[in-house]
Amino acid sequence: MQKLLFGTGVATAVFWISATAFAGVLLGKCSLGRVRLGVAGVLFSGLLFAHFGARPDTHLLHFAREFGLILFVYAVGIDVGPRFLTAFRSDGLRLNLLAAAVVIAGFAIAWAFHAYLGVDTPVITGVMSGAVTNTPGLGAAQQLLSEYGGAGDAEIAGMGYALAYPFGIVGIIVTMVLIRFFFGIRIDREVADYNASVNGGQQKLESVTITVANPNLIGQQIGYVRRFIDEELVISRIRRGEDQLIPRDEIALCDGDVLYGVSTADHLDNLRLKIGPTEISGKREISGDLAMFHVLVTCRRTAGRTIEQIGIGRRYEANITRIFRSGMEILPTAGTVVELGDVVRVVGKRELLDDIREELGNSVKELVHPNPAPIFLGIFLGVMLGSVPLAIPGLPVPAKLGMAGGPLLVALFLGFKGRIGSYDFYIAPGASAMLRELGIILFLSCVGLSSGERFVETFNAGGYVWMLYGAVITFVPIFAAAAVARFMQINYLKICGVAAGAMTDPPALEFANGFAPVQAQSTAYATVYPLTMFLRILFAQVLVLTTL
Repeated sequence: MQKLLFGTGVATAVFWISATAFAGVLLGKCSLGRVRLGVAGVLFSGLLFAHFGARPDTHLLHFAREFGLILFVYAVGIDVGPRFLTAFRSDGLRLNLLAAAVVIAGFAIAWAFHAYLGVDTPVITGVMSGAVTNTPGLGAAQQLLSEYGGAGDAEIAGMGYALAYPFGIVGIIVTMVLIRFFFGIRIDREVADYNASVNGGQQKLESVTITVANPNLIGQQIGYVRRFIDEELVISRIRRGEDQLIPRDEIALCDGDVLYGVSTADHLDNLRLKIGPTEISGKREISGDLAMFHVLVTCRRTAGRTIEQIGIGRRYEANITRIFRSGMEILPTAGTVVELGDVVRVVGKRELLDDIREELGNSVKELVHPNPAPIFLGIFLGVMLGSVPLAIPGLPVPAKLGMAGGPLLVALFLGFKGRIGSYDFYIAPGASAMLRELGIILFLSCVGLSSGERFVETFNAGGYVWMLYGAVITFVPIFAAAAVARFMQINYLKICGVAAGAMTDPPALEFANGFAPVQAQSTAYATVYPLTMFLRILFAQVLVLTTL
């Protein structure tokens, strides 16, 4: 038992990481009023165990920490990838400007501490990196300190980082809570506002009723009409007198036919001109031998093919009228690609239900079957990308995206594409959530265990002043930027995501994700993270070069 508790082997590292994770998760569930530590409880349990003698091997902790970080950011990227570009086009500029302002303000405060209070360069560099929880920036700065500074400067920077890091995590969380109470924010309203903005940006799909009145369409077959209005309308069924018809390609339109279908508000005027009187009809009951049903796409032979290639409308008396994907509703045109995990709405003959379900899959068991290959491929490519040196004029060493930035960018790309050729990158939502939780818990466990040994000793020896410097660097820029953003009417959930991204702080993102089960926080985080990571690495090196 003595060897297990105080050894340096793999078993000791696994033992203490597991104990830290377990205790931290329980601590995070404890609440003080309406506030919980959440996943940050893992950090404090690690600090406590390390203070009382837990000494796992530092190399094993470093590996587990970096691997946990990679798993977390990769899962975040895969989750937000499908709607990342949409969010970036709508909010990307102002969110990145806010994040850049946070970075520049933190750098300015750190430089002022050196210039006016005489804080040594290694100390303030480490404190700044810890206050913004940016390990790659610390690494880049330590490399410069080793080359241009004095003996031991890199180690001093590391100690400053360790002291400032805990409040770097907690300070962002505290800021989120303070902004929430200061502005009287109600999460349910923020969720509703976010969902409304997302649906508005996507042109919400509407059920429409169209009466055929254009004489040029009388006698034309449905196949022709579909090609004529493919991007504007999906026809689900036709009412002719008392009969309900499935719109097969060979059916010819008659004067007075009523088309039921799906479109968007911006297409209604065109449909009135092309077909006839059009109105939004709302929900209508489907009776008789017709039915509306939803099918989960789990057949890998079907996934990656277009609506036209699948040919449900050609081979069955049925039509796909909507596609639901990652919280979005998609109008299924002939060229729309169906992906694994999509839910499609089908209107057709009731007796065809089983045949269509069998063709598209509709097997939850198949969908949740582990598909680990895309995860390791994405991590492999991400680590390669993160290791590519980026030469920046004026800096003696190249900057890198690092172990977090590279995998995040690759995951965003793969999540957005969904597939390349016949190879899909689908990860079941449950598996993605598990990756995210496991990754952040591993990361925080190792940070706590690595920092706790000399934490109290350094604090008592005057390190509390360093912590105070770090607290100012953490709190002031984030609180000021968040307050400005709120006055700009930016959604609170997005502000939380920007705050976590501007500080390159995965635990803060996980805490923010606990507010509401929407993607506003993760999408904002991913939107600002690449630029922020670059700026954090750049300014850490600039601080060293301008203060030595």
